[in-house]
Amino acid sequence: MSGAGLRRRTALATVTMVIGANLPDVDVLVYLVGDNADGLAFRRGWTHGVLAMCVLPFVLMAIMYAIGQAIERRRSRANRPGLRIPPRATQLLLVSALSIWSHPLFDMLNTYGVRLLMPFSGRWFYGDTLFIVDPWVWSALGFGATIAIQRARRVPVGADTATVMAHASRPARVALIAVAAYIAVMAATSQLGRIVAERQAVAQGLGPSLRLMVAPEPLNPFRRTVVRDLGPSYETGALTWWVTPRYAASGERVAALVDTAAQYRLAASTRAGRHFLVWSRFPFYEELPAGAATAMRLDDVRYGGPGRASFASVMIPAARTQ
Repeated sequence: MSGAGLRRRTALATVTMVIGANLPDVDVLVYLVGDNADGLAFRRGWTHGVLAMCVLPFVLMAIMYAIGQAIERRRSRANRPGLRIPPRATQLLLVSALSIWSHPLFDMLNTYGVRLLMPFSGRWFYGDTLFIVDPWVWSALGFGATIAIQRARRVPVGADTATVMAHASRPARVALIAVAAYIAVMAATSQLGRIVAERQAVAQGLGPSLRLMVAPEPLNPFRRTVVRDLGPSYETGALTWWVTPRYAASGERVAALVDTAAQYRLAASTRAGRHFLVWSRFPFYEELPAGAATAMRLDDVRYGGPGRASFASVMIPAARTQ
């Protein structure tokens, strides 16, 4: 976005946008004072919600404007030229808002989700559109930004600045348009994939689902991971987009952690279990031997499976499961 032309609006525009694009993830500091379960319950909440989106742009603008003014005063005392573009409060607010708002919007595009309405509602929003680190998005934006920077640095002597900068910003703008089109196609095929996967599953005699997820996979935009909630269990499978889309179940059924089960009540009786349940979308449990007793592992089918722990695994000690 900076390379597409926003950096010409005010001093410190690029650094402001880099900070702003990452600022909502300040909630990662919860891991310094808590454990994995605390992180699951707190991440992508308060600092990603509508209230933060109203407040954070003004906070970042005020800080960056103060820094810009301090730089100008220091250069003035040293009899050095000021910044090429002066710091402008309104423009700093604009670039702060655009960069900060882009963060939860991109977070919403993956399967992890984001709580956009915090602190007023803890509802999670899932786009199921992009893999959490999509290499095609990174490559396109990185390439566009790099070419834009290189063009901006090669300014011929006596050239018209406006013409040169417009020429320099074109690769970044093309990259943004290409990524927007890619996201639109991925979103459309994910939504269409939900219909296709459900219809083919029912036609194959696998039964209707209560809800399902059709999620992107890394590198291959023509393939989706599918999770179908059948009530007492989850069915996993894959949807392949070629000439004729095809859904194939893996044959693996995972026992769901339903809210009427004793295991759910056990999980909800612990701090770690309650925090996990705040975050989970397709929760399941797995009983593990723990000496003479049995411990319970909580996980989510989005990222793990029986015998295959994910980053979100939470253990309920054996003493609590007896």
